[in-house]
Amino acid sequence: MTKQEMVNHWLKQSDLDAESMEYLFKGEKYYWSLFIGHLVIEKLMKALFVKTHSKDTPVPKIHNLFELAKRNNLNLTQELADKLDTITGFNIEARYQNEKLDFYKTCTKEYAVKWMKEIKGLRIWLKSQIL
Repeated sequence: MTKQEMVNHWLKQSDLDAESMEYLFKGEKYYWSLFIGHLVIEKLMKALFVKTHSKDTPVPKIHNLFELAKRNNLNLTQELADKLDTITGFNIEARYQNEKLDFYKTCTKEYAVKWMKEIKGLRIWLKSQIL
């Protein structure tokens, strides 16, 4: 697989997840839509990693968006770092039983609308870094 094919793979996977995120949001499954939103951003970070690193450098098998941003040498403001930390939390909080119920209660429509807007903004910005 060429480097561009690998970038395209991650972009395609992110786009498919973005569709799922929207579908879940419309179905009022807010905590799952935010969980998938994390995957949307994670996969774009991995596409950027492939684009900016040697073809032989393996994509990090991590889910922490802040760490992926650092490995991509992105200019991280405190605001961006905080957003990435919060969105990374959606990955943990939607998966593990102890956190799942609390996260479910946190994910009101208003909360989900706010974070869907943040995820969509990050998605546009990251795609502009890749394309």
